[in-house]
Amino acid sequence: MKDAGGECGKLLETPQPLHTSQIDPLIPINRIHAGLYSFAILAIFYHRYLQLHSSITVVSFCLTLFLFFSDVVLAFMWLVTQAFRWRPIRRHPHPERLSNKDLPGLDVFICTADPYKEPPMGVVNTALSVMAYDYPVEKLSVYLSDDGGSDLTLFAFMEASLFAKHWVPFCKMNGIMTRCPEVYFDSNSAGNSHEENNIKKMYGKMREKIEQAMKNGIPVGERSGGLEKWVPGFTSKEHPTIVQILVESSKDMDITNHPLPNLIYVAREKTGAYSHHFKGGSLNTLLRVSGEITNAPFILNLDCDMKSNDPTTPHQAMCFLLDDSISRTLAFVQFPQRFSGINDGDIYGSEYKRQYLINPLGMNGITGPMYVGSNTFFNRRALHSSPDQKQTVVSSSSSSLFSDQVLGRVHQVAGASYEVGTKWGSTVGFRYGSLVEDFYTGYQLQCEGWESIFCDPERPAFLGEVPITLHDALSQTKRWIIGLLEIVFSEHCPVTYGVKYGSLLLGMCYSHNSFWSSWSIPLITYGILPQIALLHHNHPLFPNLLRDPWSLLYVYLFLASYGQDAIDFVRLGGGTYRKWWNNQRMWLVRGVTCYPAGIVEFSLNQFGLSTGDGFNVTSKVMDEDETRRYEKQVFDFGVASPFMVSIGVFAWMSLVGLVVGGVGSVRNGSVGEFGIQLLLCGFVVVNCIPVYAAMTIRKDGGRMPRTSLYLSLLITAAFQFLAYLTF
Repeated sequence: MKDAGGECGKLLETPQPLHTSQIDPLIPINRIHAGLYSFAILAIFYHRYLQLHSSITVVSFCLTLFLFFSDVVLAFMWLVTQAFRWRPIRRHPHPERLSNKDLPGLDVFICTADPYKEPPMGVVNTALSVMAYDYPVEKLSVYLSDDGGSDLTLFAFMEASLFAKHWVPFCKMNGIMTRCPEVYFDSNSAGNSHEENNIKKMYGKMREKIEQAMKNGIPVGERSGGLEKWVPGFTSKEHPTIVQILVESSKDMDITNHPLPNLIYVAREKTGAYSHHFKGGSLNTLLRVSGEITNAPFILNLDCDMKSNDPTTPHQAMCFLLDDSISRTLAFVQFPQRFSGINDGDIYGSEYKRQYLINPLGMNGITGPMYVGSNTFFNRRALHSSPDQKQTVVSSSSSSLFSDQVLGRVHQVAGASYEVGTKWGSTVGFRYGSLVEDFYTGYQLQCEGWESIFCDPERPAFLGEVPITLHDALSQTKRWIIGLLEIVFSEHCPVTYGVKYGSLLLGMCYSHNSFWSSWSIPLITYGILPQIALLHHNHPLFPNLLRDPWSLLYVYLFLASYGQDAIDFVRLGGGTYRKWWNNQRMWLVRGVTCYPAGIVEFSLNQFGLSTGDGFNVTSKVMDEDETRRYEKQVFDFGVASPFMVSIGVFAWMSLVGLVVGGVGSVRNGSVGEFGIQLLLCGFVVVNCIPVYAAMTIRKDGGRMPRTSLYLSLLITAAFQFLAYLTF
């Protein structure tokens, strides 16, 4: 009995784990389905081979060959997707088991680039939301990188530093969970106490002052505290380094006489003589600047519109970063990108549930998720060395954080020429070489042996904003496509480099994203060829739906893939079937617009024919009419662009194919022979109902511009005429 009691005592003394994990129970079913689906794909290839072998005309041979190639692309994309389904894992942190005295230093990086596309009030709200974290203030520092070098942004943050003295203690004393002022005051959770009314008035005055400065400029009497550095000749592309200490934790107190977190404004030196490498260069500057000042062992990277939604988020991240069993090789903890203000149907598929929620769960069972550019807690050591190299990160002492000597070094490391001849951007810091520097950085880190963790708590850790017009949503994706293609056609292509230096499953995961644009090949092919063949009624491209058993194979592949995608979307992504329908529609839209547009622009870049740099800041400014349409779930086609023309062409092609081909099939008694083609056209037509409305009956500002409509009709007619000559 004595021995038993001793053993019991030892068990009680064993520390509880800081996190637990849960393996997806449907893994066996997914693997069985993958096996069946693989056999079906091989059977389709065999059937296409038989069609090619039996083709008696050049036209039928070419049509079948195009479809066969499209099927190969679809099979490849399906194959690499299976890596995400191999071993999905959910990880659950237990922050209540952490002690505040054990928490390390944390540096927060926030990046902004254009005060007119990313209004300073939005950036201010992001900063205030993290300054109010339930984290020891002496261990928390917030760094803002202003890549636009705007005095308006600095002015806004000077005002925010004053408001923080009231906002931070208000949140902590009242136990508020939503610590972004704008979100809190707009929500129903805001009360009507005297204290709250006062702080709401302060926020309103701050907002009004900042917005007036945006409209009319900063008043002459307010140009102090660093603002005098903006002199004639100072531009966003040509200016010296500016570092402004807005809040110093060891000196500046809130209204309750408690210290505030450090708040530091940084505008790195810009000159046309040296490349600044966009966001990657901005983050590397913050990495060096913070290294000279606070040098916290862990870093939180946030986009300027990603507001904190849970003050305990750092504690959740530390449950993984401080676990001795995994910390040696753990590069970062990735929280999902979630968004506020999305309409009930998410008509533009802006949540990207597969990219931000479902796929990361799958990668949790391999070496961890990809770095998505925001909501990421980094181990600083991972950005400087490999897992096998030992490097001790020592936080700076508070007494010498902002000495003249330190600030002198800060200006040096933020200089435009500092990285020349160094390893910054190649093997140190955030990596250059692609417009999607986040994806590329995470990919390189994992190929070097680092791992990551995906943490998706029930309460979203961060909430951001999404584009509310179709054109903005597609333009954002086009930029990603260009960056991903830069990786595909480099020495670091995931198919080779990722498999060699990572693993087969890791290479498959990164290949899925890198070859994202290849979806355009089958989507364009299946959006044009079957429709054209229907019009002339002499080229059935699929088996007879009513008589040929081979047709069941095509139906199975379509229903099985769509069915599994819908189940994953709802079960793992937490979505609804309505959102899933809109998400798959946007997949079709992207496949004929921004995916091929990204391929074209990338190709032009390779031949030096493109005039742009490819990097465009997504506007965070919202028009009232656009917002109203978005809230009503009405598609906005109101921008005249090649995207709208392309959408119109594919919508008309399927509608004409369905009507003309359907009537012809009924008259000729060949409904079964052309049945799959008719179903394919019908499926596209149903998806395009909002497009037809925008082209015909709508009168609001979101209707399709007449120029785009007429051009799409002209191109559709040209396709039909070309087909007439060919067939």
